[in-house]
Amino acid sequence: MKSKGILLIVAAAVIALVYFSAYVVDETEQVVVTQFGKVVGTPKYASGLYFKLPFIQDATYFPKNLQEWDGDPGQIPTLDKTYLWVDTFARWKIVDPVKFFQTVNNTVSAQGRLDDIIDPAVRNLITESRLIETVRQTNRGMDTFEHGVEEAKDVKSFHITIGREKITKQILEQAQPKLSKFGIEVVDVKIKRINYVEQVRNSVYGRMIAERKQIAEKFRSEGKGEARKILGGKEKELKQITSEAYRKAQTLKGTADAKATKLYADSYGVDPDFYSFIKTLEIYNESLDKDSSLVISTDSEFFKYLKGYDP
Repeated sequence: MKSKGILLIVAAAVIALVYFSAYVVDETEQVVVTQFGKVVGTPKYASGLYFKLPFIQDATYFPKNLQEWDGDPGQIPTLDKTYLWVDTFARWKIVDPVKFFQTVNNTVSAQGRLDDIIDPAVRNLITESRLIETVRQTNRGMDTFEHGVEEAKDVKSFHITIGREKITKQILEQAQPKLSKFGIEVVDVKIKRINYVEQVRNSVYGRMIAERKQIAEKFRSEGKGEARKILGGKEKELKQITSEAYRKAQTLKGTADAKATKLYADSYGVDPDFYSFIKTLEIYNESLDKDSSLVISTDSEFFKYLKGYDP
């Protein structure tokens, strides 16, 4: 029984020894083995099962894949004294875990180092560049000048000599030598967002609104001019139609009157006295009514049909 118990104790001790001496490295990790705070051996980059001295040595894990760095957005003046709100980000990785362990020791401290190095590099490069350089990469023609708005007078002011891509590359080149001593490699740095500060942004928005109002007013004026042109053409056409209709009506009326006059003339020419009688009666009808009083001589030609007809 005693020998069996001893065997169990030995087996448990062996299992514990193996458990505390073995460690596993994942494919996304790299390990530095330390003994009393000092690095021993070489870092383990490949994934697999490894062993160390139990209780004496410790395995410190560091990520092998890309890590994120997100800078604090800040206000930065450009070379042409325009204040911008700049937000940047970067991707980095640990390429020398031994240096990394001996200097920054962990990713939290590494983020602080990146802040101290990349942020000033961003500020330096933005300050040394014009606004147009920070937002554009090529000299492609700008199509932001709407019809009716005064175009840029100084085209050279929009000529790109560096461009945003080269600025980010220079930020990377300026920051990397300072990070190499920490075992860190910055893979890429990009400007996430560039915007005007609030005061300048409000001024720009006001100018954009004024320009759009100017364009809208121009379109309204052109529309009103076109409307007046259409209405003028309509009035002209209407007057032409009316005058043509009036001319035709007068022509028809004149023709009818001529025919009627001819008929009257032909009819009254047969008996002139009858014509005189009819016309005198028409005059009586037009000039006399029940309230009229007429004082005339009995010898008046006008009175002859009232006293009796005597041819």
